Amino acid sequence: MDSSAGEYGMARVGLFLVLMGLWRFSDACPASCTCSISRIVCIDSVPGIEDFPVLTLDDMENITEYIANQNRLFDLSDSSLRHYINLRNTVTKTRLTSISPDAFFNNTRLQYNLRDNNLSTLSWRTFQNFNITYLLSGNPLDCVCENLWIKLRLQEETDSPELTCTDDRGVAQDFATFRPPDCVPTVEVTPRNVTQMEGSNVKAICSASGSPAPEIVWNLDELWTHYELTLSGLSPDDNGRAIVCSAENMVGQTEASLQLNILAPTILTLLSPERDHHWCIPFTVTGNPKPELRWYHNNKPLQEQDYIRTMIHVTTENQQHGCLQLVNPTHIHNGEYKLVAENKYGRDEKNISAQFLHPPNINHTVYVVVGIAGVALIGCVLMMIILKYGRNSKFGIKSSSVISNDDDSASPLHHVSNGNNTPSSSEMGPDAVIIGMTKIPVIENPQYFRNSGSMLKSNTVQHIKRHNIVLKRELGEGAFGKVFLAECYNLTPDQEKIHVAVKFQTLKEASESGRADFYREAELLTNLQHEHIVTFYGVCVESDPLIMVFEYMKHGDLNKFLSHGPDAVLMADGQHSILVELTQSQMLHIAQQIAAGMVYLASQHFVHRDLATRNCLVGENLLVKIGDFGMSRDVYSSDYYRVGGHTMLPIRWMPPESIMYRRFTTESDVWSLGVVLWEIFTYGKQPWYQLSNNEVIECITQGRVLQRPRTCPKEVYDLMLGCWQREPYMRLNIKEIHSTLQSLAKASPVYLDILG
Repeated sequence: MDSSAGEYGMARVGLFLVLMGLWRFSDACPASCTCSISRIVCIDSVPGIEDFPVLTLDDMENITEYIANQNRLFDLSDSSLRHYINLRNTVTKTRLTSISPDAFFNNTRLQYNLRDNNLSTLSWRTFQNFNITYLLSGNPLDCVCENLWIKLRLQEETDSPELTCTDDRGVAQDFATFRPPDCVPTVEVTPRNVTQMEGSNVKAICSASGSPAPEIVWNLDELWTHYELTLSGLSPDDNGRAIVCSAENMVGQTEASLQLNILAPTILTLLSPERDHHWCIPFTVTGNPKPELRWYHNNKPLQEQDYIRTMIHVTTENQQHGCLQLVNPTHIHNGEYKLVAENKYGRDEKNISAQFLHPPNINHTVYVVVGIAGVALIGCVLMMIILKYGRNSKFGIKSSSVISNDDDSASPLHHVSNGNNTPSSSEMGPDAVIIGMTKIPVIENPQYFRNSGSMLKSNTVQHIKRHNIVLKRELGEGAFGKVFLAECYNLTPDQEKIHVAVKFQTLKEASESGRADFYREAELLTNLQHEHIVTFYGVCVESDPLIMVFEYMKHGDLNKFLSHGPDAVLMADGQHSILVELTQSQMLHIAQQIAAGMVYLASQHFVHRDLATRNCLVGENLLVKIGDFGMSRDVYSSDYYRVGGHTMLPIRWMPPESIMYRRFTTESDVWSLGVVLWEIFTYGKQPWYQLSNNEVIECITQGRVLQRPRTCPKEVYDLMLGCWQREPYMRLNIKEIHSTLQSLAKASPVYLDILG
């Protein structure tokens, strides 16, 4: 709206409405104005307008300009501008004498100028909803309580105008020096602080004074406690809440409050288990003071450990939000969980039922127990045979020279104590076995051995004379074989004798299938020549029992080497061994050597099928080699799962496709290598050590993976996760793994992300 004044650039324009959209002609067009498609123009200031015209809603919403020189515009009521929601400009040089407190309530975009009107008082409520700039000069404002808010507001503005008011003597005063009587209301709440038990009743009084007398209002919008004249049955949700009492009159508003301090522990929520990265039983607890939390499983106190513990995610002034975290829970964790929250003022508890895994098949459990009993019986028979034939030496030497104690520096080689390195041909048939609750066909793996139609050839496999082997002492024994530390003469041209590990079959007479496996294995091992593969020297087949001769690794198998835990040590040479801490760099050095050996095996199209730290050997200067090829199944019997009465599977190191379909490939070896890395950085812990074999099968086939070890760098754990992709084709290439480990081993540990 524009004016006819010269300062606005349009002669005799009394009212000028600019429309943002198209004007819709209406009967509401003022009589003294003309209405076109885009504007209303009021030429004469008389008669002018007395109120804002009521147009269509869209038209009123689009008006944005201002009012000037309207001699008949005396007041703005609550409804005058209700529908002019986009009005932005000013109302000046009219005869306005009053503006309703809520006149501009709907005009949130308004920036107004009330200069040169006839206003003597204004309510503070008119402006409480806006962030505004305003000019009030030219209005005959009175020095009364009703206008005190203007002084207070101008003190907050950095560019406030110079305003005056007229006192009751008719003298003009600067608003800055205006000293009114006691106008601003005062308010007091008693009591100021309430500390009561949950469920108590509280009476609070709010008193106020001022001129004119203020209206008292309690602000209880967010209060959960039931209230009338008193607060009844205090709710723990209101702990710490301030209850505000406000007193307001025409001058302004003042507030006072009381603080609620409610004493009680309360479990607000306890929800069913949720599965994210780990399983979680969410809860929300409130209490004052902060309550102690305890868990019960099937009415027995729950002992929290690394894999089951309370995690608090968010703590507010009144509440704790968290969960009971369970890492890889099994059927033994199924049942009723009870959360108890208790402080000195009370106790609360809630129960929730949890089902994580189905319990194993009972019939299968009986089947496994019977199988174990059968194996024990067979073991007793074998032991009797060994004792019978072990008294007579096949080497033509006295017993005193067979067992010698002169090599005290040699550590027991339990890692080569037992096991054929392949299942016998009788085990590779198409019969079916039961693993967990799934019937799985036994499928022969064509990559495990090279195809060869010939038996042992004397020009490929070295034959060692029996009289050149002198037994020193027994290193280990099992159903699959017996291993001795021995001295072997004339094995290499540059040494008269060297220490070797010899393995020979337990039974005096080997079956034809057993002999075939023996010959095929010897030929295979002869062809595997690498610095990180245990050296196979040859065989002795002059008479039964058949013997294989291997390189002797002084410090034994890697699992036992690591199993000292965080204090795992290297044994330095010398009469008195010096304990040297096994560092992270050394663990990376071990890992990259194993990876190098696996790169070689993959290049030879050889699938190991039983890669684990128990099948890696440690020599001088932390030299690590892959070996054993399945000869550790008795010493580490808990690492294997027996199926079908005779087949033993290292399921804790096997990927899902090997467990379910007996499919072994280079990619399945990559999975096992990831588990070996986990073993190294846990100092030889058994994977899934807290679970039974059946539970491990369920975990792996359901897609769960091992947790990151505490001492493991993030870069190494990322390698593990790359090895444990469910789909074989998505797993890391063995060469990539070796290259990454080499780089990490060369890097300074300070650059490795230990904390993630």
